[in-house]
Amino acid sequence: MTGLFNKKVSSFFVALLTLASVQAQQKSHVGKKSNASYNDGRYKLWYKQAAKNWNEALPLGNGFIGGMVFGNVQNERVQLNESTIWAGGPNNTIDSGARPYVNQVRQLLSEKKYVEAQALANSKLGPKGNSGMPYQLAGNLYISFPGADTVSSYYRDLDIANATATVKYTSNGVNYKREFFTSFTKNVLMIRLTSDKPGMINCNLKLQSPLKTSVDINNQKVLVLSGRGSEHEKQKGRIEFSVLTRVKSPGGTNAVDTSGITIANADTAVIYVSIATNFINYHDVSANSITRADSILKEAYKQSFDEMLNENIRYYRAYFDRVKINLGIDSAAKRPTDLRIQKFSTNNDAQLAELYFQYGRYLLICSSQPTSQPANLQGIWNGELKGPWDSKYTININTEMNYWPSEVTRLPELSTPLFNMIKDLSVTGTPTAKIMYGARGWVLHHNTDIWRITGIVDGAFWGLWPTSNAWLCQHLWEHYLYSGDKKFLKQYYPIIKGAAEYYIDVLQKEREHGWLVVSPSISPEHEYIDGKNQVSVTAGATMDNQLVYGLFTDAISAATELHIDKTFADSLASYRSQLPPMQIGKYGQLQEWLEDFDRTDDQHRHVSHLYGLFPGNQISPFTQPRLFAAVKNSLKYRGDVSTGWSMAWKINLWARLLDGNHAYKLIKDQIKPVSTNSGGTYPNLFDAHPPFQIDGNFGCTSGIAEMLLQSHDGAIYLLPALPDEWKSGSISGLMARGGFKVDIKWTNHKISRLVIHSSLGGNCRLRVNQQIIGEFLIAANGKNKNRFYKIMDLKTPIVKNGGENLSPVLAKTWLYDIATRPGKTYTIINGLN
Repeated sequence: MTGLFNKKVSSFFVALLTLASVQAQQKSHVGKKSNASYNDGRYKLWYKQAAKNWNEALPLGNGFIGGMVFGNVQNERVQLNESTIWAGGPNNTIDSGARPYVNQVRQLLSEKKYVEAQALANSKLGPKGNSGMPYQLAGNLYISFPGADTVSSYYRDLDIANATATVKYTSNGVNYKREFFTSFTKNVLMIRLTSDKPGMINCNLKLQSPLKTSVDINNQKVLVLSGRGSEHEKQKGRIEFSVLTRVKSPGGTNAVDTSGITIANADTAVIYVSIATNFINYHDVSANSITRADSILKEAYKQSFDEMLNENIRYYRAYFDRVKINLGIDSAAKRPTDLRIQKFSTNNDAQLAELYFQYGRYLLICSSQPTSQPANLQGIWNGELKGPWDSKYTININTEMNYWPSEVTRLPELSTPLFNMIKDLSVTGTPTAKIMYGARGWVLHHNTDIWRITGIVDGAFWGLWPTSNAWLCQHLWEHYLYSGDKKFLKQYYPIIKGAAEYYIDVLQKEREHGWLVVSPSISPEHEYIDGKNQVSVTAGATMDNQLVYGLFTDAISAATELHIDKTFADSLASYRSQLPPMQIGKYGQLQEWLEDFDRTDDQHRHVSHLYGLFPGNQISPFTQPRLFAAVKNSLKYRGDVSTGWSMAWKINLWARLLDGNHAYKLIKDQIKPVSTNSGGTYPNLFDAHPPFQIDGNFGCTSGIAEMLLQSHDGAIYLLPALPDEWKSGSISGLMARGGFKVDIKWTNHKISRLVIHSSLGGNCRLRVNQQIIGEFLIAANGKNKNRFYKIMDLKTPIVKNGGENLSPVLAKTWLYDIATRPGKTYTIINGLN
């Protein structure tokens, strides 16, 4: 099936699943005040000036088409992306000569000849063929407006409650308005130009691209830009794309030639833009891009702007409205967004944190639809031929972070592109496992692209990390924990099993203790010997140990849930028992490596060894207090200020450490103007590495959710990390594992209303920082019997500092159980203390 057909089918099923929500929204016409919080500017990014650069432009997207709206008065620019325009073509990067060198590096590491192991890895285990292809742009749509030189009352916004952008201004006594959206249902970019006087729309449109392109017209007055993706690292560009533009101009005229479209004396101009490529999947580029784009455009052109806008808002809100949050609002929210960012660290503009939370959900909806590609390093928005780090899929943290908000903020369908990519990688990674490592199952390293490459990228120093398959499989298991969908689990179990089989075959016995470890590997992008002879390659990095332990545990649990593969599950349990325990080093820190190489002055951006706290569920303040304290010590040593995505990870970690004030301090560190030495936030609320990386946006959204709700440690913990500044507020629609939807309202830091909806039934265990009384509640006793809330059984950690500073001080909590039934809702209002 074509991507467009898949998209329509997906749209149909999403519409069915959310029918009740859609029907409720249909009662209110666009523009009417159907929801005050959506129409008072609460969820608008707005500015008093046009964008000076790409990081001030405003993003629109539908999972396929991405548009960046600049809002320049005289020469509007909409920068265009399409999710399948990448350089190169189908290929893989398997190193057929790697296996003997892998074995030699293993031997050197076992002999503790670290410098020699690094030197051999650097020379013999680099990328083969290429280091992956860059995600590229389609080009730009320019709209020039002659005579628009004297302007007043300029206004530009992005309304994330409706997925629209607007530009308004007054010129020569005429009020002009531009409206933009990307249609989820018709897969086109739509623009409407209007004024408050008839016949005043005069402008010229042209399409431009830095890629190799040609411009033509067809017999339907359609402007056609045809192009091809670049050759890159000797990989011939195989992607062909077409951008088609057509105009409706009531009351005026439009003329089309190869220089563009000229609109004259129109009352209104409606611009339709379709983009399509020849991409079918990672090994097939045989489609016809012009036929696809033309078919999309013809279908969309049948509808009016208003019809499509209403349809689009209904579709979008079926996702966006699932979670509502209110952290309070004050006069700071009346300022333009760029000024709010500048002032956020020094005032109590809690609503900006609320906006940032919902902005992350907006970006995920707009960059990852059920039949699209997964959100890449920049989501779907890239303004360069070769974006930062090629805008690929960096799978040693960044790709995973993109999807951290998916389950908890009730956007699970939007993880489907990630799941599809994991399925692809399990195929392309099978020969990689066999040829490079002599193993069953499948493997890839720290990076991939649209062609699903699985070999080493960017050299051994960063790229020799073969553990991303375990991390990706965690997302599969987490989806099951939230949804209880056994059909999904059955479909993806062979992929989880394949990853586990890979580790059964490649784990190496470490000499000193006899532990089984991953070798060679690295602790992502970090080195344990600095200076003249930098060394990153290692055996038994803590993150690898945690990932493999988690993978084996999840595979055992999955087999148990499906009542299959008992012999295999038993063998995994045996292998798991031989993995290294976590170790607490001489500084009271969680060790990052098998040996105690950590430094207290190390402020590296990656905190990979803390994976076990988040997004893993291996370190608990209640069952593993010493490990919990060691993580806190490690995080203190690393410091707060870092690149944007790193600060976002730390927000989640401090939330899991139950320190809401520290988590909120990091939110303030992240939402600040960008500096050259650390991350921050651009005027359009894009996260800065710098430059722009979208993972920081998604990570911060996840972190705010973790501050308000956690469900990984045997219970649903309500308001586990509420900061002092969020004195009163509410959130509705967050999801907890086990299929529980949770609404919370709090006043003076105490819960005043609680609603639990159970989709799967079963015991609902609540952990709260206060006593609560309700007819459904009983005091909890023993282990939680709900199978989605099993606590991972860990090995006793090795402690090397005598246990100093390893006794965390925890707030008093109370545990309650509710015996729930599927489809029932439980509300507790009165008797909260």
